[in-house]
Amino acid sequence: MYNEKYVRPYIKEIQSDKENYFEDYQKMQTMVNQSDAIYKGQPIPVTYQGMFSGPEHVENFQKISETLMSITQKVTEEYLRNPDYRKLFRFDSKVEELILHDPGYALPVPICRYDLFYNGIDDFKFCEFNTDGSSAMNEDSTLGSIMLGTKGFLKYQEKYELKQFELFDSWVKTALSIYQGVPWSVEQPNVAIVDFIDKGTTNEFLKFKKAFEDAGVNCEIIDPRELDYDGENLTFGDYKIDLIYRRAVTMDIMEKFDEIQPMIRAFMDDKIVLIGSFRSHIMHTKLVFKILRLPETRAFLTEEENAFLRDHIPYTEEFITQDDFERVRLHKDDYILKPYEGYASYKVYAGREHSREEWEQILKEILNGDYIYQEYFDMDKIDFVEFEQDGSLIVTPFSAVHGMFIYGGDFQGLYTRIGNQALISGARRYYTAPNFLVRER
Repeated sequence: MYNEKYVRPYIKEIQSDKENYFEDYQKMQTMVNQSDAIYKGQPIPVTYQGMFSGPEHVENFQKISETLMSITQKVTEEYLRNPDYRKLFRFDSKVEELILHDPGYALPVPICRYDLFYNGIDDFKFCEFNTDGSSAMNEDSTLGSIMLGTKGFLKYQEKYELKQFELFDSWVKTALSIYQGVPWSVEQPNVAIVDFIDKGTTNEFLKFKKAFEDAGVNCEIIDPRELDYDGENLTFGDYKIDLIYRRAVTMDIMEKFDEIQPMIRAFMDDKIVLIGSFRSHIMHTKLVFKILRLPETRAFLTEEENAFLRDHIPYTEEFITQDDFERVRLHKDDYILKPYEGYASYKVYAGREHSREEWEQILKEILNGDYIYQEYFDMDKIDFVEFEQDGSLIVTPFSAVHGMFIYGGDFQGLYTRIGNQALISGARRYYTAPNFLVRER
């Protein structure tokens, strides 16, 4: 357990006075239920414990982020330079055209949440790269703020200093800095946070809107279908837009491509700045997990970067041939299947969640259907306290997936989900564990 020295004292304290802390836990749950930490209309599930990371782990996450963003930069440059390399990604011509258009800045992925299973600096594996639409900042911030005021945390803070990761103002500062470096930027931009209203996380957008306004710029939350373009200005009613913080994922954009032509044409005409640009989709596609391990990629990376990918990118292959079918069928507990495009664990299948008969039927349905299969990684579990409805206290070992928020190439914070099913996501039973930087006093 990588953070046991921080977890153990907390659990010991809760066990020492469980009746008192159970009453406080119930109060905390009421506050969570009344907060804006909502997912699909429901309060975010949370235990009476957060995720503690010491300074040494934050330093590790920064090192990991720096290496991965260096690789991201080189992969993007090769994609732009080499038509043969582009073919490996299998993007359609419309997506390729959007990617090749120069957004006005060099950083290919201004904001991302790269998810990993982490046992320590020498033992971790990535499971997903979220670039377009990276989210969950509000979950971590809101739940963490509530938890800091609980009796358990107040007692813990007598011996340990706790600090939340700041995820809103830091992004606004990064986004505006990138914007000001674009040749066609203006001094005081009008900002739009853009996503499809039925897809977006509104409470989170409201917090980013306030952060932009606190930084001294106008900001609106807009569905891209509501935009107009006259060949010079992209507008929402009377509101002229200069900078778009893009939360709409590329997959959703391509599905509604004909409905959002004003935004597309304004981008292609260099009348707006899009952060992030479509170049971020290169790392967003699940197929990149295979491409990162190919000779074509190894050829332009350093020895250290190739070693990093060899050790920390799980074995990944396309699910195409009969040999692939037999391999995954016979070793179902060793693999997980993911569509090339997608997010929120939609149509992701883990062999461990299915009987052999169910698994074989799934494999037959998706063979040669734009899927990858990936090795399943077993991480060390982390103990968390759980209260039952009757007030009894149990300590449960949970698997955890950490999402590293990386802004402008630098590690900024974490989002953590914990669970005991094969997939740890909002599509399964899970908890969010708000993150804290912890130091001994």
